[in-house]
Amino acid sequence: MKILYVASEAYPLVKTGGLGDVAGSLPPALQALGHEVRLLLPAYRSVLDRLGAQVHTRTHLGLHDARVRILETELPGTALTVWLVDAPACFDRPGNPYLDAHGQPWPDNAHRFAVLARTAVAIARDRAGLDWTPDLVHTNDWQTGLVPALLSLESERPRQVFTIHNLAYQGLFPAHTFRDLALPPFLESMHALEFHGQLSFIKGGLVFADHLTTVSPTYAREIQTPEYGCGLEGVLQARSAHLSGILNGIDTRTWDPATDPHLPHRYDARSLDLRRRNKAHLQREMGLEVSPRPMLVGMVGRLVEQKGIDVVLEALPRLLQWPLQFVILGSGDPGFERSLSRLAAKHPHRMAVHIGYDEALAHRIEGSADVFLMPSRFEPCGLNQMYSLRYGALPVVRATGGLADTVVDATPEWITARTADGFSFTPPTVEALVHALDRAHCTRRSPKLWQVLQRTGMAQDFSWERSARAYARLYARLLDASPSG
Repeated sequence: MKILYVASEAYPLVKTGGLGDVAGSLPPALQALGHEVRLLLPAYRSVLDRLGAQVHTRTHLGLHDARVRILETELPGTALTVWLVDAPACFDRPGNPYLDAHGQPWPDNAHRFAVLARTAVAIARDRAGLDWTPDLVHTNDWQTGLVPALLSLESERPRQVFTIHNLAYQGLFPAHTFRDLALPPFLESMHALEFHGQLSFIKGGLVFADHLTTVSPTYAREIQTPEYGCGLEGVLQARSAHLSGILNGIDTRTWDPATDPHLPHRYDARSLDLRRRNKAHLQREMGLEVSPRPMLVGMVGRLVEQKGIDVVLEALPRLLQWPLQFVILGSGDPGFERSLSRLAAKHPHRMAVHIGYDEALAHRIEGSADVFLMPSRFEPCGLNQMYSLRYGALPVVRATGGLADTVVDATPEWITARTADGFSFTPPTVEALVHALDRAHCTRRSPKLWQVLQRTGMAQDFSWERSARAYARLYARLLDASPSG
């Protein structure tokens, strides 16, 4: 299959979140399966600075509201061809791809990503001078939502998949943007791109793509409810027959406890006792009491309400009375940062907090902690719980989104079935969180059972090859169906 994969970011060229991880991993995994894949990205200044002489001009493209060059390179570390939309007025600026120096959205974001969309359409219809036509176009999140909408105007078009990575970000712009972008009048309808008097980029994907995916099966169900649908649940319910969830993968080469250079002691499922040495090393590093007795709880991530950090803060005074230790790495809301730091200063041998991000420390937490805590209010997919399972740090999670799809609760039934690999709870409350940690603490008193749970988690396949095969099957079904044009 010939696949045009369109995204606004891709690791390692540019990344602000999970979309970057997916766009940097899924296309190479699809190519490894034998498919012909092209990745289309904006030519941000940071991307061009990084690539330097590795980029060359492929073609010039005249759009009705911009002139662009399409540059060609390869995704670093792969043989994947990357096409970059070089429109300096749109993308030659410093910093974040979406936000200015004050943390506010760039005021011309609608125009910027409309240029990306129109370039994608030109390539998809072989009007870009590249002599290449895809069988299928795969777009991602609101920044590419105009691609399916604009392709709907074409008499012939490739099949289209649109992936929702986080429905909370929708690309909403004032109503006059319809005219500013010279969009056809029929798109200014509640059945198309209009959303409560605004232009919604994400609705372009939700309404017009042949098939919708999310990054986990449970999130695909959740976003069809008022609690998680962000006002678009009705649209998603109407498309439910064409909506599915495919779980993201992780980089199993970077995240492998048997080869991880960040761990003082590397191990696998047959040498789990070495984790005790890592735990002692981390305790010394973070100034905690060095002892195997307390259950070491790790957390890595954004310190915001979505991640449930407010619930953790409310529970900590009680939990710090137990034989537990906490190592927390992350940044986010300044109020949460201050509260966590104050608690750590009050309990220096029981709790350590590192504000910011440290990749090596994140790996050591996964390779040392007894449990890894993720009490998210919503989590489209989540990666840290998959890292934790791979590293034998039993996850304690709220059963939502991808967390529900990857962690099997250690109930008697699932323990007997040898499928349990962690602990989950449902309401995002202090009592539910405390009860889940209490279950983990009690289970840890049986080292034999604890190692069974660890080995079960470590045996799971969270590779990108698994995810790529699932997407390839979806693509094949769409291409076997009747043409969309």
